[in-house]
Amino acid sequence: MINRRRFMQSLIVAAAGPAVSTSCCANDARLRSLRPDPEQVIDLPDGFSYTLVSRAGDTMSDGLKVPQAHDGMAAFPGEDGRVVLVCNHEMNTADQAFSAFGTTFTEQPESVKARVYDRGGDITPGAGGTTTTIFNPATRKTERQHLSLAGTEINCSGGATPWGSWLSCEETFKNPGTSFGFGRQITRTLPHGYVFEVSAYETGLTEAIALKAMGRFEHEAAEVHIASGIVYMTEDRHHGLFYRFIPETPGVLQNGGRLQALAIDGKPSQRTHNWSYNADIETGESLPTRWVDLEDVDAVSNDLRLRGATAGAATFARAEGMCLANDRFVFACTIGGPNRLGQIFEYHPSPIEGQANEQDEPGQLSLIAEADQDSLLRNADNLTMAPWGDLVLAEDTLDHCGLVGMRPDGSQYAIADNPYSNSELAGVCFSPDGETLFVNIQYPGMTLAITGPWPTQQR
Repeated sequence: MINRRRFMQSLIVAAAGPAVSTSCCANDARLRSLRPDPEQVIDLPDGFSYTLVSRAGDTMSDGLKVPQAHDGMAAFPGEDGRVVLVCNHEMNTADQAFSAFGTTFTEQPESVKARVYDRGGDITPGAGGTTTTIFNPATRKTERQHLSLAGTEINCSGGATPWGSWLSCEETFKNPGTSFGFGRQITRTLPHGYVFEVSAYETGLTEAIALKAMGRFEHEAAEVHIASGIVYMTEDRHHGLFYRFIPETPGVLQNGGRLQALAIDGKPSQRTHNWSYNADIETGESLPTRWVDLEDVDAVSNDLRLRGATAGAATFARAEGMCLANDRFVFACTIGGPNRLGQIFEYHPSPIEGQANEQDEPGQLSLIAEADQDSLLRNADNLTMAPWGDLVLAEDTLDHCGLVGMRPDGSQYAIADNPYSNSELAGVCFSPDGETLFVNIQYPGMTLAITGPWPTQQR
């Protein structure tokens, strides 16, 4: 079950004052040049190795198949040192043959079908969703795996909550009706474009409830501000917004709340793309922000971002992955910058974030990195903060994709590379003890657990 009591206790602690952050150093000399993988899965530095955790098509503990298209993912603490992984599968309804049910949905009991969000007239149910995996780092074995969310579409990224759940986000906007795709008729009986909450600790299929107050748009990532319970969200569009959802009840998102979009205070142009050489925003520049209220957030038309921009909200060049880095939110814009090779932004919340007097000490937006032709990093997508204080970024580029480390000074180093397919890397996250890095190769669909002599953290 979702541990809301533990989350509420964390709010009390946060309200008492800021936590003392650890100082870290990245002794990354051991992350040297990468060696070719004889299995042709992923290249790693000397001294590092990987274990296969999940693979598309394998049979899970519930008798269903592991779906394809492993994407966003989070790691939660399990019993006796085990790790609980909740993983998105970015699949369209037309991908039914490669979903967990395959062609067996009509054979499933009603108790299973009743928990599927869009059953598609029991003919073409939504093929997206999540799987939950129990992995034992001590034995390097997967002990259990099951389907945990079903009937959704294009579940790209999301984010872990402090109360023990995963926010799975649909990166799509589809209305009910019948269409044709890949030579077949597709029926959708419900609208798509929502966030769904999945407990990391349920042992079966969760009841799929669309969190409509969090907005209907092409969602990407989500992260929770522990001090307030506010949820921040990115949008994967060329001119997408950066959203925040202020819940009516912190930790209970189903109770509704207020949706807003970030604006840059006093800035006449709200674009941040830097697509021309006259920069919209300078690297290192810290800009005060404000928040624009959004109405009709469960809209029939895919125009929420357009209405937000008209009201003054800032727009971003395909904002995708996001992580909490100490007390700040870092997110990647995959095609930002004059070379369209990506940008990394940082949002520093106000000390009185979401409160009525917030504008007395507004939150700050900064562009902290921008890729160019000389950068090791290209088109950053998913990202996480490493235990030693650096960012670890997964690439989604036209060339082969890798994992790149970025130090606080902006310098970069290689962690892994995938020269064996044109698949993006995704779902990058560390185990709760910081010893294992998990990453997904989206196609053909697999999760890897990477271990080795990671840089040490100074306490």
